[in-house]
Order: sequence, then C-alpha cells, then structure tokens
Amino acid sequence: MAQKPSIPRGTRDFGPVQMARRNYIFNTIRSTFEKFGYMPLETPSMENLTVLTGKYGDEGDQLLFKILNNGLNDPKNINKAKEAFEQVLQGKNDPDLTERALRYDLTVPFARYVVMNQHELTFPFRRYQIQPVWRADRPQKGRYREFFQCDADVIGTDSLICEAEIVLMITEVFSNLKLNDYVIKINNRKILSGITEAIGAAGKEADFCVAIDKLDKIGSEGVFKELAGRGFSSAAIEQLQPLLAMQENRQTSLDKLEDLLSSSETGKQGLNELREVFSLLGSFGAKDLQLELDITLARGLSYYTGAIFEVKPTSVQMGSISGGGRYDDLTGVFGLSGMSGVGFSFGVDRVYDVLDELNLFPEESTVTTQVLIVNFGKEAYPHSLSLLQELRSQGIRSEIYPEDAKMKKQMAYANKKNISFVIMQGEEEITRGEVTLKNMHSGEQKNLKPQELAGEIKK
Repeated sequence: MAQKPSIPRGTRDFGPVQMARRNYIFNTIRSTFEKFGYMPLETPSMENLTVLTGKYGDEGDQLLFKILNNGLNDPKNINKAKEAFEQVLQGKNDPDLTERALRYDLTVPFARYVVMNQHELTFPFRRYQIQPVWRADRPQKGRYREFFQCDADVIGTDSLICEAEIVLMITEVFSNLKLNDYVIKINNRKILSGITEAIGAAGKEADFCVAIDKLDKIGSEGVFKELAGRGFSSAAIEQLQPLLAMQENRQTSLDKLEDLLSSSETGKQGLNELREVFSLLGSFGAKDLQLELDITLARGLSYYTGAIFEVKPTSVQMGSISGGGRYDDLTGVFGLSGMSGVGFSFGVDRVYDVLDELNLFPEESTVTTQVLIVNFGKEAYPHSLSLLQELRSQGIRSEIYPEDAKMKKQMAYANKKNISFVIMQGEEEITRGEVTLKNMHSGEQKNLKPQELAGEIKK
C-alpha cells in the first residue's frame, strides 16, 4: 500500500505561483537594503547550541529546535540516549544528547559571525540576510515553524541615524509593495527600564518586558496577573494602569512620560533618544510617516537595549510583519565588548499573507513565461528552435511546447500558465518567411518577420 505523503505541521510547500510572488517580495526588500548600503550575508542553518541559548529569554530558549547528536539512534546507544533525555526533561542541557540547534533568528548568528570575522570587516558593518529560521512553536494563522526572515543590521556604531533609516526602509518597502494599511510602532527599552524604576520595581525589567509584550494577546488584566505572578507588588501594578491606558498623541505621551521618569536617568535617556530619532526623520524630509509612539511595545527578545520597532497591518488580522531594535552588547557574550548594533527584520511569510488577503500582488509578479512557441513537429525544428534561442538571447522568457500535440492542447497550456503570447510558425509561415504572433489576452494576431518579434513583444 502506497504511503500517503505529508509535510510537518507549521511548514509549507510553495508552488510556482507562490514562489514568483515570494520572489517579488524578496526582490523588493533586497533592492531597498542595497540602496541603503547593506551587503549580503548567509550563515549556516544550524548553530552550536551554546551560541543560541540565553539570547532570547526563557520562553525563546524553549522554542529552539535542537538536533539529536549523531549516533544516538543506534540501538547500541539506547541506554545512553535515555539517560541524556531524562536530564533534558529535568531542565539540564546534556551535550551527550544535543550540541546543535536550528537557528531561531538571524541576529544572534550575525553577532557570532561578526566576532569570528572582526579583523576582516570594515566597521560600521552593514549586512542584510534573507534566510529561513525555525521555531518549535504551535502552528496557527500567521505563525509557522519554518519561515523566512529578511534582516538588515548595522553594527559598530551607536548613531541614531541608523534608527531613523530603519523607519525609512520600512516605509519604502511597503510603498513599493503598494501596502498602505500598516503602522510602525516605536519605543525604547530604556523607557521601559525607567518605568520599572519609577514604580519601585528596579531590576525587574526583563519580567516587565516579557509580560507587557503579551498585552495584545491577553489584555491589561492578563498582564497585571502575570506581573503579580512575577513578584510585582500591587502598588507597582496600580501605578501602571494609567500608563497602559494612555492612547494620546506622541508629544503628549512624551511629556507625560517625562514627568513619570523624572527620577530615572535611564528613562530620561530613552526619551531623549526617541526625540532625536523623530528629529532626524524631520531632517531627512520624511513626511506622512505611519509612525507612532507605543509605550507598551516591549519586544520579547532579551537582547534589546535601546529603540525598538514593530510593524502591524491595520486592515488585516495579523501579528507583527516587521520588527527590530538596538542592542548594545550582543557580541559581548562572544568576547567582543562595546559593539553596539541596530537592526530589523521583515517576516516574509506574514507579509505574503497580508498582500494576498488584500489582493496586492501585481498580475505580472506571477508570470514566468512570456512567449510559447507552438510545436509543429520535427520538420519545423530548424526554424522554431532557432527562433526560440534568438528570443532568449533578447532577454524574453520563452519556451517551446515539448511535444507535437494538438493545437487545442498547446493553447490550453498557454492559458493555464497565463502566457501572454503564442508564436505559430507552421509550414505556411515558413514558406512566407513569417511567423504568426497571437496576443493571448486580446486574441489579436499579427503576421511578422522573425526579426520583428522581439521588438513587438517588448512593446
């Protein structure tokens, strides 16, 4: 009995139409990254487990896909594997069981790369990376176990020009994708640190960020309950209530925050950094930015230290489609201290779903072949194959139907593939030294000399 084929939950196949649309997104993002001076980079799909653990917070570490060490599936090693697995269940990371994991994101591997290649790089170093990542998450709409990220990071500078340029790059990419229904939310981790100091919970910034990052999912009451469970006093939680309810314009929020954070130097520094980012965007001449301050924005990853970003669509039910932030010492854990960086990432799979739901993919993004040459049999090959090679040399995406099939079947093939033009060069056309070009959208037919074809198709 034949086995029924399947794929793991949280993963997907991408057919030709989906890949053409994904490449449309990739190319749009890549061209923007390169315009802003970023260079391409790739890192391995797997990293040593020690590289990844401890960089994403406790919840992130639990979502790592760990790779079983070679040989543990050998029957001779079954007892050893059982012992190692028992230790993992107790919360211990036994190197006899697993020493590697699939990468969780592209930023930590980037930091590892920078440290390993620091003497060959020119700083500030700008890189972009477009590769898949893996997370052992529960699959649901917009959340996959394997998905692509498009990262852009600059490391080796603490200039806030980089933060302002992130806003500009996000704006340009979505403008080029014709996506207008989104909002870029911005905050600063130093402000969140200042808030914990102001409410008498200094040192609990990590717990505060993990809880407040769930605001959209569990609501303010859920956040307050989680904070209580993490040791926040009722007095501290009470002081947070008006903050979470704050839904005012940027300037009012900054002014109110200045009063609240007057006793926190860290908090005031975060406010000043935000103001400078807004000022720099003004110097760039950026107008009509879909940018708003959101003091409840925390971003779950523990390595952020400064400005943080998140982008959400406004007309589609979907989580964030882009996000990132400033990290002051991510390379420090690998032995290179004082190397500040900032970056962000597009979640391509979610961007795809949003564009698809809003019907924003241009028709031409799914077309792979422009011209089909009808196969009239071996007698016509000296003419049709020569013509096919000429069209390709002119940069026209062309193919010949591989078999001498009925005309109806060949035309149906062209229609199903949404091919724009069909060329017929049968016995009559060959005798006249012409070809017949049919526009499959309008139905119009023209008799042309072979040398006129490329110009007509491109026109």
